[in-house]
Amino acid sequence: MKPLLKVENLRQHFKISRSFTVKAVNGVSFEIYPGETYGLVGESGSGKTTIGRSIIRLYDPTEGEIIFNGKKISGALDGETNKMLRQNMQMIFQDPMSSLNPRKKIGDIIAEGLDIHRLYSSVEERNGIVSGILKKVGLSPAHAERYPQQFSGGQRQRVGIARALVMNPKLIIADECISALDVSIQAQVVNLMKDIQDETKCAYLFIAHDLSMVKYISDRIGVLHKGYLVETGLTREIFSTPAHPYTQSLLSAVPHPNPRVEKNRQLVIYDANNANYENATMRRLSDTHFVLENA
Repeated sequence: MKPLLKVENLRQHFKISRSFTVKAVNGVSFEIYPGETYGLVGESGSGKTTIGRSIIRLYDPTEGEIIFNGKKISGALDGETNKMLRQNMQMIFQDPMSSLNPRKKIGDIIAEGLDIHRLYSSVEERNGIVSGILKKVGLSPAHAERYPQQFSGGQRQRVGIARALVMNPKLIIADECISALDVSIQAQVVNLMKDIQDETKCAYLFIAHDLSMVKYISDRIGVLHKGYLVETGLTREIFSTPAHPYTQSLLSAVPHPNPRVEKNRQLVIYDANNANYENATMRRLSDTHFVLENA
């Protein structure tokens, strides 16, 4: 099976001044296959969101190659490739309020992609598509006439999911889409995403801090640290036999619900100051499990 998305040696640098450049992403490579969920985890500032925004071309990649749906989408985009990208790749943003236009009704927000690409033949068809997608995400068709500020955080995130799904994309980039929600609402949203994936066979790039949620929803996981992908592999491999010290440190910080186990939990301290990634090499641990080592 060919990968739906292939990212090779992605670098994203931001020049702040003549003498200072922020190297947010450094040589990241991974693949996402149709219908699977690839979880991207790491601490704040590790470059997770930057990778997602570079892939969907909200940022122009500094270096590297991105191939999506068999076409190269890094570099200059022609009209046909740009249209393919906008129709087949969508993003669910982290903040469910700031990503929704407060001056537009929910129905118009969800149908914006349909309007831009003219994917309907009549107003009745457009309204029918919007009503159907609202039902799919657990909202009422009557909500189409309301404004974002009339909804709770969980409902607004469902609107964000509906806006992404209405284009019937092949890949959805979920950028920490549950981090602003209560724990009970997080479970509802993640279960909704899994149900939709089973139905539509779309793929997810699931960016998150919460390792338990990433473990629940992801088929494979990539661990990001300071802009480098230090380890990637199957979810069960990452959680059962973490190879990189940073991954071990992340997993050791996850609290355990059993108070007796939690009392004896040992933290693994990772000294990031002594880590050298500039001359790093990738070592194969198994067919799908890699770890970044110092050369």
